[in-house]
Amino acid sequence: MAMISVNPATGEELERFREMTPEEVRAVVERTRVAQLAWRETALEERARLLHRAAEVLRDDVENLARTMTLEMGKPIVQARAEVEKCASVCDFYADNGAAYLAPEAAVSDAARSYAAFRPLGTVFLVMPWNYPYWQVFRQGAPNLMAGNGLLLKHASNVPGCALSIEKVLREAGFPEDIFRTLMIGSSQVNAVLEEPSVRAVSLTGSDAAGRAVAAKAGSLLKKSVLELGGSDPFVVLADADIERAAAVGAMARCGNTGQACIAAKRFIVVGKVYDEFLARLKEHMAALKVGDPLDESNQLGPMARENLRRELHAQVEASVAAGAKLALGGAPLPGPGAYYPPTILTDVKPGMPAWREEFFGPVAIVIRVANDEEAVAVANDTPFGLGGSVWTRDEAKGEALAARIEAGCVFVNGMVKSDPRLPFGGVKESGYGRELSHYGMRELVNIQTVWIA
Repeated sequence: MAMISVNPATGEELERFREMTPEEVRAVVERTRVAQLAWRETALEERARLLHRAAEVLRDDVENLARTMTLEMGKPIVQARAEVEKCASVCDFYADNGAAYLAPEAAVSDAARSYAAFRPLGTVFLVMPWNYPYWQVFRQGAPNLMAGNGLLLKHASNVPGCALSIEKVLREAGFPEDIFRTLMIGSSQVNAVLEEPSVRAVSLTGSDAAGRAVAAKAGSLLKKSVLELGGSDPFVVLADADIERAAAVGAMARCGNTGQACIAAKRFIVVGKVYDEFLARLKEHMAALKVGDPLDESNQLGPMARENLRRELHAQVEASVAAGAKLALGGAPLPGPGAYYPPTILTDVKPGMPAWREEFFGPVAIVIRVANDEEAVAVANDTPFGLGGSVWTRDEAKGEALAARIEAGCVFVNGMVKSDPRLPFGGVKESGYGRELSHYGMRELVNIQTVWIA
């Protein structure tokens, strides 16, 4: 089986990569095992130095890295450059803070001295998605490398060039050759990698179906897993919100990365008093977004990453309309080459429709009218997912109180949901478990060892 890189803006095949054989995979796993035994003994200062160097390599090669991302999955080039910079920043962050996060924590016990130590776990398997092909890897890669773990990457099959680019960055930075390796494999070989004794944990970002499969296998092997899965994030607009600002931010929160983000605002839950005004402003801002060639810096939306993803999104829109939802904007694939889908708004959405509970992974905003704050919370929580959410109000205390009632791993008051190395990131319910980023994320995939000294 070949790993094929296709430009979603044109449908043109860019490059083919041969899938590794099971024997080749086992050989790479073994080399990473050996490399990690030496890496775990490497001083924290040296690990930090190499992470800072990786940040420099990323910044020095930002144009080539961003172009590879844009060609393979269609991310607008301006957003692609920003993603590369964010990867550099997370390398710098863990280089600067990792030693403190890994410092032993003293505990009072019946010992003369006791403490919790944070030791390397071994080899960690990363199963990563295409939508943020560099960031998803670096946000787990940087803390785990700093922690002394080895890393194996199984990237999404449509971004093999990005996967190899990450490996190249780390080698150029001076990391040991086998401490981070890309496995050019499809999903059929994931279980075999998990079964390798030296692979001690897995981190997956992807669909809930993929998460269930990997979690079940990891559980059967008694191996730790961290899952960041889908989301149907609520964007709650209360009657006293700054409507213009909420609508402007909401348009980008829905359509950034062409709407292909787990933490994108997806369900706009608006109190009736301001519903008409908000809908009009949101429609105005979304209609103004330019869709086109992602290499053109004036465009804010590129194509969807694959043609089959566009078909699936449009089928969800059509099914919702057939069930009674109304189109306020867009709603049809754009003609011509490329997997382009326009900014779209659905209204009159009711329980039972796909738009009510399913994740729409593209530039489709679902606007729901509610009578009051209580109903807003109920609708926000009426989803199997629980990744992120936001609340918009001029009353900060009310926003904070309402945020506490939303079932999600992160809630932003008067701001767009985003990931930040300084804050833990992850979900609840069918959005997964475990945390990435901050010291919480760094300690998910280490051995938290109790040391007791008489």
